[in-house]
Amino acid sequence: MQEQKKLSIISFSGDFDKLTAVFTLATGAAAVGYEVNLFFTFWGLDAIKTKQGRSAVGTGFLPKIFGLFMGGLKSAPVSRLNFGGISPLIFRYLMRKNNVATLEELVEAAKVLDINFYACEMAMQILGIGKPNLIPEIKGVLGVATFLKLADGGQTLFI
Repeated sequence: MQEQKKLSIISFSGDFDKLTAVFTLATGAAAVGYEVNLFFTFWGLDAIKTKQGRSAVGTGFLPKIFGLFMGGLKSAPVSRLNFGGISPLIFRYLMRKNNVATLEELVEAAKVLDINFYACEMAMQILGIGKPNLIPEIKGVLGVATFLKLADGGQTLFI
């Protein structure tokens, strides 16, 4: 009996292109039978917030400011050559034009494929984000040691 293949991805960035890579790899692996674990930490948490767009999410003044600056999937900048925020719009246009799933479609596909979503407990504490601020698909709020146990025996990527 062959052991199920496993891919675990640590999503550290809230950048459009990096989140697209996270969800492309995750959905591709899940589609061919991998167990997939996604661990969202720091700016990666933006991808799994319930409020998308710029909003003062979090408890405390500084976390709310971070929430306003980051903004979630709909406001995610491109990591290079963002051109004042127009690059994600251009990427979405090119993705649709070339019949490629957009970032939002990839996130929805990840939910349908039952990919395991986990949030980083430490990053949530620092940023003042509570579990109610996250999408319902989050299977757990974990520390690093617990995530590493989940990832054990498979491949782990840091994006």
